[in-house]
Amino acid sequence: MNIAKVIVDVPSSAINQTFDYSIPKRFQEVIKPGMRVIVPFGPRKIMGFVVERVSESSFDKLKDIVDVLDITPVLTKELLDLGKWVANNTLSLSITALQAMLPQVLKSKYRKQLIRETDEVLTPELEHLFAGRGFIDYEEFEHANISYYQLQKAIQEGDISIEYLVESKITKKQIVMVKPSKEPYLLEEAIMDIPKNANKQKQVISYFLEYPKAVSQKELINKVKTTSSTIKNLVDKGILETYKQEIFRNPYNDDAIKRTTPLPLTEEQQNAIEPIQASINEHQHEVFLLHGVTGSGKTEVYLQAIQNVISKGKEAIVLVPEISLTPQMVERFKGRFGKNVAVMHSALSAGEKYDEWRRIHRKEVQVVVGARSAIFAPFENLGIIIIDEEHETTYKQEDQPRYHARDVAIERGKYHQCPVVLGSATPTLESYARASKGVYQLATLSKRTNDQPMPRVDIIDMRKELHAGNRTMFSRKLMQKMEQCIQKGEQVVLLLNRRGYSTFVMCRDCGHVMECPHCDIALTYHKNSNRLKCHYCSYETNLPASCPECTSDSIRYFGTGTQRVEEALGKLLPEARILRMDVDTTRRKGSHEKLLKQFGDRKADILLGTQMIAKGLDFENVTLVGVLTADSMLHLPDFRSSERTFQLLTQVSGRAGRHELTGEVLVQTYTPDHYSIELASVYNFHDFYKKEMSMRRKFKYPPYFYLVLITVSHENNVLAVQRTQTIVQMLMKSVKRNTVVLGPTPSPIPRIKDRYRYQCMIKYKNEPNLRPLLNKIMEYFSDDVRKNNLLITVDLEPYHFM
Repeated sequence: MNIAKVIVDVPSSAINQTFDYSIPKRFQEVIKPGMRVIVPFGPRKIMGFVVERVSESSFDKLKDIVDVLDITPVLTKELLDLGKWVANNTLSLSITALQAMLPQVLKSKYRKQLIRETDEVLTPELEHLFAGRGFIDYEEFEHANISYYQLQKAIQEGDISIEYLVESKITKKQIVMVKPSKEPYLLEEAIMDIPKNANKQKQVISYFLEYPKAVSQKELINKVKTTSSTIKNLVDKGILETYKQEIFRNPYNDDAIKRTTPLPLTEEQQNAIEPIQASINEHQHEVFLLHGVTGSGKTEVYLQAIQNVISKGKEAIVLVPEISLTPQMVERFKGRFGKNVAVMHSALSAGEKYDEWRRIHRKEVQVVVGARSAIFAPFENLGIIIIDEEHETTYKQEDQPRYHARDVAIERGKYHQCPVVLGSATPTLESYARASKGVYQLATLSKRTNDQPMPRVDIIDMRKELHAGNRTMFSRKLMQKMEQCIQKGEQVVLLLNRRGYSTFVMCRDCGHVMECPHCDIALTYHKNSNRLKCHYCSYETNLPASCPECTSDSIRYFGTGTQRVEEALGKLLPEARILRMDVDTTRRKGSHEKLLKQFGDRKADILLGTQMIAKGLDFENVTLVGVLTADSMLHLPDFRSSERTFQLLTQVSGRAGRHELTGEVLVQTYTPDHYSIELASVYNFHDFYKKEMSMRRKFKYPPYFYLVLITVSHENNVLAVQRTQTIVQMLMKSVKRNTVVLGPTPSPIPRIKDRYRYQCMIKYKNEPNLRPLLNKIMEYFSDDVRKNNLLITVDLEPYHFM
């Protein structure tokens, strides 16, 4: 078995296969499937994953593996197989699927160098570039004004070569430790020998006479109020010695978290947990849909099921949406299971993520709580997988590999023969339909655990407000209720469905809207920097004083953004303390937590924010929730827009009156009679489900039909249309009669970053050969992709249509 099959780190469909390498003698004992190795590939050295060891190859001459990056495999046998499944299921490359399972620091970076191979004189430009050196960083060439052709020619003639250096940046955090290098009686002698004026050195030695254990240099400096040079002097004299010790970065202070014990379950909770416990005990794979209203105690059901799994020596993965990975959520799990929990989400630094991943890898924890990618946690003995708020669209990855965490969870559940629990107050129609048909088991929690009623929801028709002469963004009722709340010392949550100060800038005279020059989308005005920004390509420009079209100076802002609402609130309720939570105020690490803590400590009366405040928050003093623009999502070109509006309104209503005080919700809208707004206001999921399902059936959408979205983009508009047309024709020839192929049509945003975008959509019930057909189409255009910079993306379960 001295040959390794390796998947190399080259994301190209032409080499989406394994390559054989021979294993040199020094690595014979070491190399196992799931390890990362460095291999020669053409003229360069790159990283690859060993997927299996075999004893023979169909090739005669094999190159040797150059180096091994891991001591233990970073991917288990199960994860290697899962990588194959993900690649196949999402039509992505094997290497992309395997990379998706690892923390960022394990993804190798490459540094390219140009090496001079000759003493002959090069072209004047290259001579000037090398300036007498034997090698230079490739970046220097990129910044110099020399044609690629010249470099290519020099490489072909053997005068220059390219060397790829793999930098596998694995940062282990180390601290400097200090300890005495002599016996206590020798330390006492050493104090006598130290000159009178070296007081600090004497204090350091005295400290070690009292506490002879090793201590970190940082702590020692603090305790003795000294400096590192004092310690260095003592090390040079042979009295002390220093060494480095690795420590794990722990993003949470475990000792500060209060431990909790299981709560008695209500009858509904008991009925919901019994079949889950049975599935754990009998070692059987089942998918459960836990449909529970907000505040009905879904988390307690999760915690007690996990307790059972841990007591059997098994492991648990809990996925929560990125947005609701608040300290509150983490505390619930750490409070119950203490240091036995690892947390994985995007707010951690790369080093913290790596350390949390290694704690899982080393089997130091049994529970992982994390966002989407935590589904790939390298556990080998899973007992349960839980996906909370299963309707969240963030569980779907939007770039390659385009997997949905729910599908991966179910695949892993089958492998480990363990239950998968999907929980939500507003499950996706697809999941609920599966539960209704008995594919999933349904458990329902219809009451809040404290028997508090769900808050009352009032719908306010903003058209009537306009007729009454109220031109502000707050209805009269909302203003009155907010004033009452603030007088009583209660808190308010205001939800606005978008970000930025104002949506767009328009000239009142000629109607010209300031658009991004690279994307077909209006620029958004950001007040704090007084600039216009594009949220798609990051283009920025100053706000013009006059209209670029007609030179009029009547330029006005339209739309409402969080900054603008904050300003208007400040004028109308000057006594209110307002906290704003949106993408701009939560950019920095920890700012999310800081703002929520301030609100929880009642340092503000009103929390104003975008969708990130609709989920998972639990503040006992919040009695009023206001939704300012309920319909901004309804009019998007997306068949799920009513479903998303219903989900958001239900979720945000659940933030009010969760404890002793009763809550109230006011929803402002211009379309009060839309069924998703009407039914959300009375928490009627069943009627909404029936109504929406009949719409889906009529227009052939999931769950009645499967969807595939193919997007083609190119700098040349005509070429983009032609290629999309060809794809449609190829599909029409091969799909079944009842399969619908729509397109080509321009994407809802027809141009992003100077690339024109067209799309076509396939709606099908049963197409067993669809994946091979799509692969064939991708293969057909592979030259175009390589040479012409054509981009084709295939999404087999699209959640975004923009």
